Amino acid sequence: MVKIIGAGLAGVEAAYYLANKGIKVKLYEMRPKKMTPAHQSGRFAELVCSNSLRSNDIANAVGLLKREMQSFNSLVMQAAYYAQVPAGSSLAVDREMFSTYIEEKIKNHEHIEVILDEAKDIDINQYTIIAAGPLASDDLFESISKLLNQEHLHFFDAIAPIIDFDSINMDVAYLKSRYDKGEAAYINCPMNEEEYDKFYDALINADTVEQKDFEKNVFEGCMPAEVMASRGKQTLLFGPLKPVGLGLEGKDRPHAVVQLRQDDFQKTMYNIVGFQTHLTWPAQKKVIQLIPGLENAKIVRYGVMHRNTYIESPKVLNASFQVKDYPKLFFAGQISGVEGYVESAASGLNAAIQLVSLLKYDKLCPLPVNTMMGAMAHYISSYNRSFVPMNANLGLLPELGYKHKKKERKMLYANRALKELDEFKEENAWSM
Repeated sequence: MVKIIGAGLAGVEAAYYLANKGIKVKLYEMRPKKMTPAHQSGRFAELVCSNSLRSNDIANAVGLLKREMQSFNSLVMQAAYYAQVPAGSSLAVDREMFSTYIEEKIKNHEHIEVILDEAKDIDINQYTIIAAGPLASDDLFESISKLLNQEHLHFFDAIAPIIDFDSINMDVAYLKSRYDKGEAAYINCPMNEEEYDKFYDALINADTVEQKDFEKNVFEGCMPAEVMASRGKQTLLFGPLKPVGLGLEGKDRPHAVVQLRQDDFQKTMYNIVGFQTHLTWPAQKKVIQLIPGLENAKIVRYGVMHRNTYIESPKVLNASFQVKDYPKLFFAGQISGVEGYVESAASGLNAAIQLVSLLKYDKLCPLPVNTMMGAMAHYISSYNRSFVPMNANLGLLPELGYKHKKKERKMLYANRALKELDEFKEENAWSM
């Protein structure tokens, strides 16, 4: 029997894989009995920051990661395609449908026992995957800190606001994907230079929620809009407000464009892309309503800050997500040092693959470093003087080692990864 702490993306992915291999699982989830600062419900695999699971393009790192996960019958990928909503070349989902699909699969599996209670203690003599996520309870994190003898490591994420579609002025805003790639699924709010200047001045001068010193260690990938803006007036124009590829034929190219992405299947809610924030709620409303098309925006959910906790994995874990000093203990999800929804799910899947091999054949089988799943595991387990959580990216993969055309590089990486993954699965068919 395996104990899994946390029914987020990593936890449910690990539980499903183990259960399908005939291994009994006890899955602990403290919500809704005890909530976190960011979650809004007790649903399994709740998506908090954004509904987007990012690119589907296999030549993109996260697209390749999805393909690798599908080859292992990933529950998260099943749910994502079941609950998919239009988002151009990205994979986005109706969050409620997504979580409901996963919860039904988990709760109805004969080999999974769900325990809705907080897990506070860690038994190093019991096979365990800690997938409590970056919002682990204080008691559990204290247990982890004592066991691993580490300093408290953490960073803070910011959640983007969500807007009621009916309050968006579509006489000003328009549907379009960048460079018309994929379906025109994003709502675009264009700004001329004067409108952008007014918006920018309001943003950098807006009231923010008072922060403690330790709350200022923000992960770069979730940089609040106001922090990004403080780095210079042009910064947003090369980031989330980049207008390139979003102009309309016959009209002047906008100076800046704010994009909104569909957040539910019924198309009633849209989140503001790249607008994570810790502005006060009154300030958020004031700044958002300066965006053309959002003059009367009804904010369904305001942006908030929440703690994201992670361990210093290179000192603790090997490339199988196993704790070096405690071979029955594994970590998975963002607490292990990966960053992002898909990456978290992939780490849970990888940890489960390793645990199946260990339980049935008394050995680990780390995935090839030339695969994205393997490269992520290598990153979180390799020496790094200043370790920080990392999204899947092609820079994690070893170089190809032979001459090639630059424009072909991404597909060559992808083809090599899938080829080696097939070979790995064939060699380890006994545990797959």
